[in-house]
Amino acid sequence: MTESEPESESSTPVYDLVGIGIGPFNLSLAALADGAPELRTLFLDAKPAFSWHPGLLMEGTTLQVPFLADLVTMVDPTSPWSYLNYLRHHDRMFPFFFSERFHIPRREYDAYCRWVTEGLSSCQFDAYVHQLGWDERRELFVVGHRTADGTLTRVLARQVVLGVGTNPVVPEPLRPLLADTAHTGRVLHSADYRTHRARLAACDDVTVIGAGQSGAEVALDLLRHQDGAGAGGPYVRWLARTNAFAPMEYSKIGLEHFTPDYIRYFRALPEDRREQLVREQWQLYKGVSDETLGELHDEMYERTIGGTDPRAALHPGVEIVAAEVTADEYVLTCRHAQQDAIFEIRTSAIVSATGYAASRPAFLDGEHGDDGEHGLGALVDWDAQGRYRIDGDYRVALDPGVSGRLYVQNAEMHTHGVGAPDLTLGAWRAATILNAVAGRTVLRVPERAAWTTFGVPRPGPGTDGAHPHLPAPARSAVPEENVR
Repeated sequence: MTESEPESESSTPVYDLVGIGIGPFNLSLAALADGAPELRTLFLDAKPAFSWHPGLLMEGTTLQVPFLADLVTMVDPTSPWSYLNYLRHHDRMFPFFFSERFHIPRREYDAYCRWVTEGLSSCQFDAYVHQLGWDERRELFVVGHRTADGTLTRVLARQVVLGVGTNPVVPEPLRPLLADTAHTGRVLHSADYRTHRARLAACDDVTVIGAGQSGAEVALDLLRHQDGAGAGGPYVRWLARTNAFAPMEYSKIGLEHFTPDYIRYFRALPEDRREQLVREQWQLYKGVSDETLGELHDEMYERTIGGTDPRAALHPGVEIVAAEVTADEYVLTCRHAQQDAIFEIRTSAIVSATGYAASRPAFLDGEHGDDGEHGLGALVDWDAQGRYRIDGDYRVALDPGVSGRLYVQNAEMHTHGVGAPDLTLGAWRAATILNAVAGRTVLRVPERAAWTTFGVPRPGPGTDGAHPHLPAPARSAVPEENVR
């Protein structure tokens, strides 16, 4: 169908669930929904094929979570879409076993996800969603998408899940430079690092901004482009606003913040306390793996043998307050927070490894027809800061006149806590949404998963089989029949 050939109403397909975006989280939902054949599902993505953070798929980088945090295993280890089954299909089970890996290569996780998309008929790429509306008359969502060659399609959905991912964030002083194509390849977000890696390695001086894993990996990769004596390759400078380059919290008890138990506790807190907690818990999701910090230290140690300069510097507690361009370099005006001192840095290139944030997708305010359809953006019950209001089943609050259900993935840190972007909880969250969509327990999810008591303990011994120092778990409203 082309733009000049509208489809008839009777030919418009109706789905039980349409997913917008095919990243790991919506792909997890698609894989788990494959085990519920009564549901008609469709997942759409604008990209020509699956890709996951391609700018950071460097050799030697690994996931920060164990391989069990694949798309399905944490809720359904019997699924045909597990990472272990991927290995079996590619005759890699014995090599994987002998490698004794718990944290798998990031490049292989990308390949695993691509294998899943190729096996699921519900996943459709080259499908840019430009419209999401509500049809009052038919009581269905209207999803409009188009291919790269301009072919338009509309489908109807009883329920929709947004899994559009997050967008790169850069410090405000760098935004004009990033938007100007004259600086392409010299001022960039780490999401594009691999594309411009060779050009950056040829620079005299590169400044990396951001204290997280991405910043550490970019700094380490650039250091490794120096020759053995440290004379060739760029001078590498690593800046961060945090007071230290700190390791990620990875203790067995600390990781219990990535459990359904903590989500339930976090959701019950007042909004201002939730906001404060997310800021305080930065080491749970913004820290660097201890191994990567060790490798950085070892690289610089090697370069100082014999009294040579490591041609690298680490500067914590520093924020960028201004940026300007001279004839052949960039001048960054910086502030050291603890000393309240202003200083300048001159550099040949800048990599902003400053993370990602959820944003309002354009299709919420995009096109809509005149036949009783309404753009969905005006029907979302946004909070005071323009974010979704999200319940325990990841359902977005909508105008009472909308009878369909809208769900969201990885846009709920403000309501569900630091586990929102973490792969550990991906399968659990997808199963929670799937059960709500199906109106039955397609997959049983644990009611309790942590030893830690988050919140005030119940007094006295339990009488219902619960641990005496754990709050009574929330009960699902979904019936337990047909559990697989």
